Amino acid sequence: MKYLALDNCWRHASIEVEREAEQLPLRILIVEDQTEIAWQVSNRLAASGYAADVVGTLDDAIEAIRQFDYPLIVLDRRLPDGDGLTALPTIRQLRPGTRVLLVTAMRSIDERVNGLDSGADDYLTKPFDDSELMARIRAVLRRTTVAPEPDVVLGKLIFDFKRQSAFVSGRTLKLPKREALLLEALMRYAGCVVKHDTLISEIYGPNEGIQPDSLKMAISRLRQHLKDHDAGVEIHTLRGIGYLIEELRI
Repeated sequence: MKYLALDNCWRHASIEVEREAEQLPLRILIVEDQTEIAWQVSNRLAASGYAADVVGTLDDAIEAIRQFDYPLIVLDRRLPDGDGLTALPTIRQLRPGTRVLLVTAMRSIDERVNGLDSGADDYLTKPFDDSELMARIRAVLRRTTVAPEPDVVLGKLIFDFKRQSAFVSGRTLKLPKREALLLEALMRYAGCVVKHDTLISEIYGPNEGIQPDSLKMAISRLRQHLKDHDAGVEIHTLRGIGYLIEELRI
């Protein structure tokens, strides 16, 4: 059988089910070159149930955005390689649905108006209170207008992208974070091969160390979880290319 190795190829069927889900934490990108502030924001996000990736330059930010679809970016303006505003057109082109919260020491009304007119969703001046930061983050995330991806159904397995949760025969499939992110990436392109690099960028942040066999071991663990829960799917390996998930053929 021939498979398509296309990162933008996926098929799905929707289904209406009632369920309770354990939602995976949303990943937020922090673009901040001042280490103390970056970790202040990162720790506050973690305490509030979010996951955070941290980069310190515009170049690293664009690379991270190419690799992962962040719902929100906390973007500093004064960075070593330029003004954060200059990245907004690229961010909008790459990720139209991503929200941007500018954080900067520029306090004048003109600067704030300029930031919002340039395409930012909100503007917060330094120094800021952690509570206000989180309130603004929650408000920006509530304003999203991008339609959620429909559920994908394979065999007895359903993946709900809105909830970022999987279900087998109507029951929640509880997975460790890494395997849950891996399953989400595979289900997004169900029926097509997902390349190694794409999967690695989906399940590992830019600040994480990745061992040569990390993805292979994560695939093995996910396969075992799916088998143990009789999900009715299988994950194929295409050596040197990537992996594919499809309905189990009997």
